[in-house]
Amino acid sequence: MAVNIDAARLRQAYLFNTGADYRSYFWLGCQQIAAARFSFSVWAPNAQAVYLVGSFNEWQEDLPLLAQSDTGIWSVETSQPQIGDLYKFLIVTAGGQRVMKIDPYAHQFEKKPGNAAIVMPLPQKKWRDSLWLARRKKFLPYQRPVNIYEVHLGSWRRHADDSYLSYTELAQTLIPYVKQMGYTHIELMPIMEHLLDASWGYQLMGYFAPTSRFGGLTDFLDFIEQCHQANIGVIVDWVPGHFIRNTDALAQYDGTPTFEYQDAFRADNHRWGSWNFDLGKAQVQSFLISSALYWLDFCHLDGLRVDAVSNMLYLDYDAGKEGTVNEAGTNANLEGIAFIKKLNQTVFRYHPDILMVAEESSAYPQVSHPVATGGLGFNYKWNMGWMNDTLRFFELDPLYRHAQFNLLTFSFMYTFDEQFVLPFSHDEVVHGKKSLMHKMPGDRYNQFANLRTLMVYLMLHPGKKLTFMGSEWGQFLEWRHWSGLEWVDLADPLNHKMQEFVQTLNQLYRQQRSLWEQDHQPAGLTIIDADDPASNALSFLRQGKHKYDFLVGVFNFIPQERQHFRVGVPYAGTYHELLNTESKEFGGTWTKLQGTFTAEAVPYKGQPYSIQVILPAAGALIIQPQRVR
Repeated sequence: MAVNIDAARLRQAYLFNTGADYRSYFWLGCQQIAAARFSFSVWAPNAQAVYLVGSFNEWQEDLPLLAQSDTGIWSVETSQPQIGDLYKFLIVTAGGQRVMKIDPYAHQFEKKPGNAAIVMPLPQKKWRDSLWLARRKKFLPYQRPVNIYEVHLGSWRRHADDSYLSYTELAQTLIPYVKQMGYTHIELMPIMEHLLDASWGYQLMGYFAPTSRFGGLTDFLDFIEQCHQANIGVIVDWVPGHFIRNTDALAQYDGTPTFEYQDAFRADNHRWGSWNFDLGKAQVQSFLISSALYWLDFCHLDGLRVDAVSNMLYLDYDAGKEGTVNEAGTNANLEGIAFIKKLNQTVFRYHPDILMVAEESSAYPQVSHPVATGGLGFNYKWNMGWMNDTLRFFELDPLYRHAQFNLLTFSFMYTFDEQFVLPFSHDEVVHGKKSLMHKMPGDRYNQFANLRTLMVYLMLHPGKKLTFMGSEWGQFLEWRHWSGLEWVDLADPLNHKMQEFVQTLNQLYRQQRSLWEQDHQPAGLTIIDADDPASNALSFLRQGKHKYDFLVGVFNFIPQERQHFRVGVPYAGTYHELLNTESKEFGGTWTKLQGTFTAEAVPYKGQPYSIQVILPAAGALIIQPQRVR
């Protein structure tokens, strides 16, 4: 039975149905309207009937929702459920079937394997992170250090009995560790509710609920607050392109394609075994943009890393869809592109100080450019090309690196085309790809030497930084989602010194403005020596905004020390060795640093002056001006 609804609710439904309701989580789903009274609302436009069922009525069909005019929304107000009860919607589909469905707007679910929502009001949290938010608003990320520690909460650390740490326990352990190591942000692999551990969280079920694996919503909010109080930002991976296939979740929600495309070919995501959202449908846009703003508004997150953007940009991205084109004869997913632009414009309208990071693996142009200038509207993009080329180069036997030197230098040709994050992410240390440590050639000593050099190259290359957990101490085993990291490795002196090296490097990165102040301007980078592959050496300069604020990075990619190695520098005066990857304290063999270098009036590689250094085997130097003119 349909009922007429008041003007306020009619306006909400109108905005939702036209793709313009960006905070629909305030009225859809479960809402507390009085001390012991709740409303339940759900969008199921083609359902014949909808019932609220749960632990409070023994899952019986005795509490019907009423159709709200012709809006596609069904609602009921009731005092029957209590806080903490489990519930679902029983949908009588367009074809007459009775199917239990989750609440798409639930803020908390029971622990797996169950997937019922929990009756609860949105917490009225009194946040204590105003200082962090004020700083975030004042200091935008473009000219700030951003060094991200990517974490899978279920496998960062576990209890002795292999059970998960809770959000509260993670706040007590993970936050101090990240702070001590000198990272600026934590990036959480999807913590939105999901059923399958092996999906790593990328096949979502609950777009408004942190997973119950680690605790409740209030525990999660407290975790975010404590990160901010420790001056650590929090980014969460978010998946607006596709969703879990399970028939009791979003799939065929009212018995017809509701959240997914009407066309089964477009709806099917064969590669990931999921369903693609119909990004051209107005209600789906309201749903997804509301989800994004929920995490940014209500949960105080500092950014979203948007997963699988390429899947939303191209019609032929999926396996088996090769050759698919639109009406204009191109492979562009026009609805997907329009949605991405709308998403980013909306998010930045309300939160101009946050990070919207695209995980986009193609050469699509202007991903991190504003929509007004023809871009997609993200403010950052993962540099997947840099990551692939860099790791391919470092995996090579040093004997053959000179023939593939362009793998290392090609990125300098396009590094300012986008605003990039440089990612050594979870994707590169799983599925037989080996850990970062295991990728490095040579014996164990040389593997650590190469890994230290790789980390310096990451820190000195223009772009923000991201490394996956465990890489900071050189864990040898690939990442395994079903168990904690190999913390026992730190009993080995080489692993422990590697961890101390990364901590030192992270602190150096934060302290040296030249490494981030002009990350996205050509003025921030000067190549000194990159055109002699036979030398297996590379040097470049990172420039801050002030004339004499710069660092010189010098890299040696063969396991042979180079005496009297000449490096071009821009000014006369003295320079000093700020960091040497082969220092004994970091696991190398050098017991004494070279100290001070005096520039000679010997032009070299386009620079008017030069210094001579001893370049360590398979190592890197960071050199800083001391007294120059």
